[in-house]
Amino acid sequence: MATRKGDYSESSIRVLKGLEPVRQRPGMYTRTESPLHIVQEVIDNAADEALAGACREISVRLEDDGSITVEDDGRGIPVGLHPEEQVPVVEIVFTRLHAGGKFDKQSGGAYSFSGGLHGVGVSVTNARCSRLAVTVWRDGAVHDIVFAGGDVVQPLASRPATRTDRRSGTRVRCTPDPRYFDSPLISQTDLTRLLQSKAVLLPGVRVNFSDVRAARELSWKYDEGLRGYLSQTLAQGGSAEPLIPLLEGEQSYPVGHDTFAEGEGAHWVIAWTEDGPLVRESYVNLIPTTAGGTHESGLRDGVFGAVRSFIELHGLQPKGVKLLPEDAFARASFVLSAKVLDPQFQGQIKERLNSRDALRLVSSLVRPQLELWLNQHVDLGRRLADLVIRQAQARNRAAQRVEKRKGSGVAVLPGKLTDCESTDLTRNEIFLVEGDSAGGSAKQGRDKEFQAILPLRGKVLNSWETERDRLFANNEIHDIAVAIGVDPHGAGDEPDLSRLRYGRICILSDADVDGAHIQVLLLTLFFRHFPRLIERGHICIARPPLFRIDVPAQGRRPLRKLYCLDDAELRHAEDRLRKEGVRDGAWSISRFKGLGEMSAEQLWETTMNPDTRRLLPVALGDPGRLATVDRFTMMMGKGEAAARRAWLEERGNEAEVDI
Repeated sequence: MATRKGDYSESSIRVLKGLEPVRQRPGMYTRTESPLHIVQEVIDNAADEALAGACREISVRLEDDGSITVEDDGRGIPVGLHPEEQVPVVEIVFTRLHAGGKFDKQSGGAYSFSGGLHGVGVSVTNARCSRLAVTVWRDGAVHDIVFAGGDVVQPLASRPATRTDRRSGTRVRCTPDPRYFDSPLISQTDLTRLLQSKAVLLPGVRVNFSDVRAARELSWKYDEGLRGYLSQTLAQGGSAEPLIPLLEGEQSYPVGHDTFAEGEGAHWVIAWTEDGPLVRESYVNLIPTTAGGTHESGLRDGVFGAVRSFIELHGLQPKGVKLLPEDAFARASFVLSAKVLDPQFQGQIKERLNSRDALRLVSSLVRPQLELWLNQHVDLGRRLADLVIRQAQARNRAAQRVEKRKGSGVAVLPGKLTDCESTDLTRNEIFLVEGDSAGGSAKQGRDKEFQAILPLRGKVLNSWETERDRLFANNEIHDIAVAIGVDPHGAGDEPDLSRLRYGRICILSDADVDGAHIQVLLLTLFFRHFPRLIERGHICIARPPLFRIDVPAQGRRPLRKLYCLDDAELRHAEDRLRKEGVRDGAWSISRFKGLGEMSAEQLWETTMNPDTRRLLPVALGDPGRLATVDRFTMMMGKGEAAARRAWLEERGNEAEVDI
């Protein structure tokens, strides 16, 4: 009988309230290297006031006691009682998760465009500070409230403003709690870069920085905007002179557009240089997206479409040369600022934009403007086309060198494999797809240039205890090995990977329990018999959605389709819709019973398109290889049923549920 480590009962389920989730799981909400991100949340709120046209100056000051003060001359956070909660609004903003003006996205809302709908920004800042003091100038009065560890220690107090203090705005002075950070020090380089970017993206707004201890002061105000900033940064970095003049565009959609909401749009500046370092910066509603995202993919897509159209129109493409998006973007520097009504980021730290519509938004604005400019300036367009063609030729030469080293004599490929056209290992990927019907949708939806499809019939053999010389008796495993071009091998072997045909091997199965079982069987195969592929990062898991939410048009928002990976994402999406003011029952939910139910277009958009999909790389975790082998033996071994049962009974009480 298994020994229980503790009682697992109703009382084992812990409900985290208020700001407790932030303190319990700090890494889920912010970076923990330094307090920079929690300060950035306060700065972003001030920048949102400027974006709404209500603020002309933002000041950040490092105090001599280690605290940071952020002050703006905006409208001031409301201080009256919330109509439903009957608590001062300024207190709610700093003490409640998922609360704030950014949820009000209807026409005339306080923040039509802001840094996201997480609603946990400054409340997370408050939770991570040993002390946080807020002063609000609003409605002819001065209002003060003080928090410690996220709790109110000095309730809201108001006093009339003096003649010299009649203004509006907000000042937040926060002291980060060092317990939550690897280092209590904020990188001044990162902070000043962040503040400078706010000034760049908010033409006419002055951004000030001062360090009291170092007696250092800086100030930025860019009336020339993105163009001047990119030109100045390229020159300072030592890049060559731009090949053609810097191209700038700015456009947003008007009311009544079929696809995008009123005001959604983008502002961009692009420069091409022959050599030197590149400058690539992107923002969404003033939030820096250092890891890029779908808006950058939209810029690349629009640029490539315009350049390719110009080259084809003027007959400039050499015979046998195929252009790819990276050819047009390889020597491009850019600054991109997108305005998205309902941005969806990868995690609370907002490093990467995941909103699928942002790709079409930016691409649809960039391509026609760039295409028109190129055809109005044909000589300059030819100069850019020549650079792009030279990049494509260099890429082709590099791929040919790789192919020559591979040699000849390829095994006969499986008949059900739908191969890709490219031979570039760095781009090629194969999808191992569950079922023939799903394989049909994947074949229709794929990009045949670099994506191959291998449908698998039924569940793959559990190969954990299968000897290597018996593997090929199973047709599915035989086809996988021949398709990828690598022979089965062990952990201590040095297999010949020179014939590997795909840089990514993607497991694509249904988003349900059966699909998870197929993933486990394939991961067992690769871990046991193709371990070098996992070690080198070639194995990935595609993540198709389980649900689709159809949301009707409402206010500024057009009709939307939202995709959710699982029940947790579905609940989160429904909760977000309610906070946006969408009536319960107004949306409809569809559940995909399997990949075969998804159309080719849906499968491409959600699961196969490199710009919009969510692909999970497979790698060995912290326990290491020996611990992983033990776990696989227990879970997949044929004679391990008793061990599996004991493991489940013993560790069931370790499950953590946040409600």
